[in-house]
Amino acid sequence: MLGTGSRFLNMIVLLVLLSTWLGCVCPLSAQSIQAFVIPHSHMDVGWVYTVQESMHAYAANVYTTVVEELIRGDRRRFIVVEQEFFRLWWKLFAGNVEKQQVRQLIREGRLEFIIGGQVMHDEALTTIDDQILQLTEGHGFIYETFGVRPRFSWHVDPFGASAASPTLFAMAGFNGHLISRIDYDTKANMQNAKELQFIWRGSPSLADKQEIFTHLMDQYSYCTPSDLPFSNRSGFYWNGVALFPDPPKDGVYPNMSLPVTADTIHPYAETMVKNIRERAAWFRSSDVLWPWGCDKQFFNASVQFNNMDQLIHYINKHQEFGVTVKYSTLGEYFRNLYNRNLTWGLRGNQDFLPYSSDSSQAWTGFYASRNVLKGVARRASSLLYAAESAFAQHLLKRPSGSLDKVWAMEQLRSLRWAVSEVQHHDGITGTESPKVRDMYMTNLLHGAAGVRKLMTAIVLDLHSPKANSHGNGLINITVYNPLAWDVKTFVSVPLNISVSGVNDEFGQPVPAQIQNSTEPWNAFDLYILVTLKGLSYGRYSITFADSDAGKDPLVMGRMITFVRQPIKNKAKRKNLLTPIMNDCYTVLLDQNTNLLHSITDRVSNRTIQVTQEFLEYHSNGDIGKGPISDNYMFTSAGPAISAYKAVGLEIIAGKLVTEIRQYFYSNITAKTYLYAIYSRIYNAPDGFDKSLVCHHIEQHYRLGPIDLNRESIIRTSTDLRTNKDIYTDNNGYQMQMRQFKNYDSNTVARNYYPMVRTAYIEDNSTRLVFLSERAHGVSSQDNGEVEIMLHRRLWNNLEWDLNYNLTLNDTSVIRPTMWLMLGSRALTGALYQRLGMALEHRPLVIFTPQTDKGQERGEESNKTTDSPITLPDNIHLQILSIPGWFYSSSHAEHMQDLHAGNVRGSVADFHRVLLRMQHLYETDEDPVLSKPVTINLQSLLKGLGTVSLVEERSLTGTWDIHTLKRWKWGSKQIKDTDQRDDTLRTKDFMITLSPKEIRTLFVYFQ
Repeated sequence: MLGTGSRFLNMIVLLVLLSTWLGCVCPLSAQSIQAFVIPHSHMDVGWVYTVQESMHAYAANVYTTVVEELIRGDRRRFIVVEQEFFRLWWKLFAGNVEKQQVRQLIREGRLEFIIGGQVMHDEALTTIDDQILQLTEGHGFIYETFGVRPRFSWHVDPFGASAASPTLFAMAGFNGHLISRIDYDTKANMQNAKELQFIWRGSPSLADKQEIFTHLMDQYSYCTPSDLPFSNRSGFYWNGVALFPDPPKDGVYPNMSLPVTADTIHPYAETMVKNIRERAAWFRSSDVLWPWGCDKQFFNASVQFNNMDQLIHYINKHQEFGVTVKYSTLGEYFRNLYNRNLTWGLRGNQDFLPYSSDSSQAWTGFYASRNVLKGVARRASSLLYAAESAFAQHLLKRPSGSLDKVWAMEQLRSLRWAVSEVQHHDGITGTESPKVRDMYMTNLLHGAAGVRKLMTAIVLDLHSPKANSHGNGLINITVYNPLAWDVKTFVSVPLNISVSGVNDEFGQPVPAQIQNSTEPWNAFDLYILVTLKGLSYGRYSITFADSDAGKDPLVMGRMITFVRQPIKNKAKRKNLLTPIMNDCYTVLLDQNTNLLHSITDRVSNRTIQVTQEFLEYHSNGDIGKGPISDNYMFTSAGPAISAYKAVGLEIIAGKLVTEIRQYFYSNITAKTYLYAIYSRIYNAPDGFDKSLVCHHIEQHYRLGPIDLNRESIIRTSTDLRTNKDIYTDNNGYQMQMRQFKNYDSNTVARNYYPMVRTAYIEDNSTRLVFLSERAHGVSSQDNGEVEIMLHRRLWNNLEWDLNYNLTLNDTSVIRPTMWLMLGSRALTGALYQRLGMALEHRPLVIFTPQTDKGQERGEESNKTTDSPITLPDNIHLQILSIPGWFYSSSHAEHMQDLHAGNVRGSVADFHRVLLRMQHLYETDEDPVLSKPVTINLQSLLKGLGTVSLVEERSLTGTWDIHTLKRWKWGSKQIKDTDQRDDTLRTKDFMITLSPKEIRTLFVYFQ
């Protein structure tokens, strides 16, 4: 029998073994606290100041002085986040010596790229496609220039956290994800429970295959604590606050912290240690992430590091503090935490939206701020998407064509830059100042203009114009389908002259309808039913009305005008109903009110009562009277109030298109309307596939300028029993169920959610879906209701908003578009993903001169029209492009080139094709469409040539997928995240996509 001492010794050994196996979760008093000081500067690509103003005032100085100071001290560190500023500094400011120093610091791990995107993108309102674009832009530059790939995120400032983000960063090869802004009460609960670090499985379908370890910053977020007991100045910001428009000549900035001296060093140390200990109590590990920096910091890195060096040395020298402190990159912090082998809790696919900073400050207003910018940004993205595939195809099919490919690449890169830039969390959000909004708009419109010229050049290179193409009574258009699906849809052509017919390129008549336009700058709208193969062109000739060239007359829309009705007629019981029908829906309009009455899904024969109307939330602008609304926040002063007193109604009846025009007036005799809805119901002739054409109701809204301190919504009320539940999308990638929550205050605003592309309500059998081509705010405030916030115009007397010109006095007229779809849950579930993409990426109409008939029917033309790229209905072609990177896809070869100083020149590589595909459906969402799909790439791309090589890459293209090894953080369910059962088979070029998978390939042709 063992003695007491032996038993005690064995127990100690057992405890040591258990702690090694499970990871030590000892009380903090039993562990030495180690603080990882991470120097950083949060540099908004926009917000209050333009990029040019920021570069001049502080941003260029950040990198110039940081590089200089890192070279002076081996222990110093710095993380680089937003690539737009760094790329501009590298190109415009850095000299050869500085560039060599940067390369040295990167090799030594003392300067670390974090996130690596062009911007720190917003998570609420961006599409996952645009997120991937801006990440790819930044990662391509970093890898091409330095041979490194970012491995960690630093999403410290986006206003809420999407569940699509952990999937995005995992697919990009990241080992750790960091977030900060989430609902204040949720953060407090997680902080108290020591649950600020967890493994996040954002996608329910991908689950552990794309999970990522996530660190949620504590209540101090990404800035250094600012309150010092011995000084009224901000703490630990020895360089002060950046000064605009020019740096001070004497180097003295506002609000500079007291320097570290013999008199101040101990109070500084006590303050820092106290904060470190406070933070340590909120985490399971004794490793404390201590961000040192904030907005626009480190423009004088010398004074920053010289003071912090002394402070770190002092704390480490005095062991009685019980804390050790060292400079660190984010990667070093995460690696230290990873090496502890702790077991972490799991979080499923729930997101952290919406974000409230306290009970009266719901950051849900920005979902609808600056609607025009949101629309321009998405249209520019869609134009870029179309041009990328058009250029890639053209270059591969006509390598000896007349198109200047270097010029073409410049146009694409310009728009890539602009679209990436506006994804910034103070960009597409609408939370920027007017001059920054103008910067985004200018860059987007300039880039879009160049890409439109490129599309015209591509079309002209395919089909040379005839010498006598003018004066022949024809308007010629080329229509490009940017989707890799066969599409049958209507395109709209604005005209100022009447026309008599539309023929295809073979002279055959095409179904079309003309009617008076709703816009003052056009006389007519011409709707043409086009049938296009995947990624292919159609060419059409429009015949003038006074020309004898037309063969078949157009369908003419016939207008019926109804008497304007006052709002008080809502109380009338007797309904005078007017039906509008196509093969999918019967829409009834109530002549007593001129409002929508009901919609019948003719497939299921289910009728729901539907009414749509405009309302306004009145907002408080006086901080002395209570909470306000501003660029960011929505705070309703009460329930929404009807925004009209009377409704006018016109119906344009036609065989192909029936348009319902509803005008909302301030009174029964008003001459001008305040709001308008233009609803279009399409009907394809017999013999055409009608599944996508007729299964939606297209709605265009017109509103603005609205009155000051008003927030305008369109409310759709139905008799569906929904219990106030609504479903909204995360970045167009996955859906989230939103259950209505009651709060002590601000309940209306805190139940608003971002709608990027999709929102719907449903009961046990029927679903009503809303699809949008730009982001909005959406909510269900009552049973069977959906309200979408479209427009905001605000002013308040908050000094902070006034100083930065962030009051959102938006006087614009906006014209957003929605598609409504009604049907069974099975039918809508099968269609809404494709319909959403069809709305986002509508066919592109290009006006062109008349083409030479002989050349049209030549070999080159046939190659254009007869070799489509068509994917199954559940697979989306996320991108087909010539990225132009000149790095070798072999990492070893690329690193050899970099070390030898041979970066293959600066000429774009026009032979490498970037192909990315996405499975649109969740597991078990549809009995057929949710199944894995195997694609034969040789067959898919045969129109582009013979595939010679395919390489599977990480999401942004910088990793060979077979060499990418991500850390496997310990959880209760451990699986090898690098294992794939559906890897690319390079011999026969077969690739399988499982539900929600996104796979990225480099493709080369013989």
